Amino acid sequence: MSFRIAVVAPASRVSPEVPDQVAAIAAALYPQGRVEIIFHPQCFATSGHFAGDDAMRADAFVEVANDPAFDAVWCGRGGYGACRMAELALPRLGEAARAKAYLGYSDAGALLGALYGAGFQAAAHGPVAQDVLREGGEAAIRRALAWLVERDPATLEPGLTPGQPAAAFNIAVLSSTLGTPLAPDLAGHVLLLEEVSEHLYRIDRYLFHITSQSMIRRAAGIRLGRVSDIIANDPPFGLGEEAVVRFWCERAGIPYLGRADIGHDADNKIVPFGGQPGLITAR
Repeated sequence: MSFRIAVVAPASRVSPEVPDQVAAIAAALYPQGRVEIIFHPQCFATSGHFAGDDAMRADAFVEVANDPAFDAVWCGRGGYGACRMAELALPRLGEAARAKAYLGYSDAGALLGALYGAGFQAAAHGPVAQDVLREGGEAAIRRALAWLVERDPATLEPGLTPGQPAAAFNIAVLSSTLGTPLAPDLAGHVLLLEEVSEHLYRIDRYLFHITSQSMIRRAAGIRLGRVSDIIANDPPFGLGEEAVVRFWCERAGIPYLGRADIGHDADNKIVPFGGQPGLITAR
């Protein structure tokens, strides 16, 4: 039997050329059909901005998560929309869903954080299938598959500490989920945060909200990943991204622990929510 990975799109739709490119990488890594990647048709559905309406996206996620024939669920793309379907999906997940690994980042953090908060043991922040289209994207796909199939420790963000719970989020996504039923308890965790395509004043505003939460003030610390494609302020904001994070950490009494190797790029390393789950190998 092969290790079977289901790909769904909780937010925006997947580009049509992605499955063939991902399949070619998987075949090179795991010959003789040891790993099979199945893109759910929902990945290519269209409902305005979304890969199908909220119900369709929730139904597709529940279908593959509850199917014992799949070993892992991989988010096809970020974008926006996971927060709209997560509460529809979570109450319908059974025991088979709890045995799987889940991988994604960016907007998918809303769903992955909710899974972690519900006690799922193998949710992780890491590359999505759409990343194959990025410059250097093959490395991102190889990293994602090596974690999903083998839990390869070489795929992990190198600053993670064994025994120290961690979680990783896009800054805007974390800010938007705090105070909602999707937010997990992050007290005692090291939080790794990244961002893309935002003004610095918006990042500052998000950090005000994030670090004002009593739960976050009980975190073990914050590390900052890459903040890319910053939109220029007029007038200039006056602080860089690291200075913004340091400012709010100091004000809130949260240790600032330096930089992290995560971001919206092909070098995005993997951060399991809570810690590295057990090894699962291709059958």
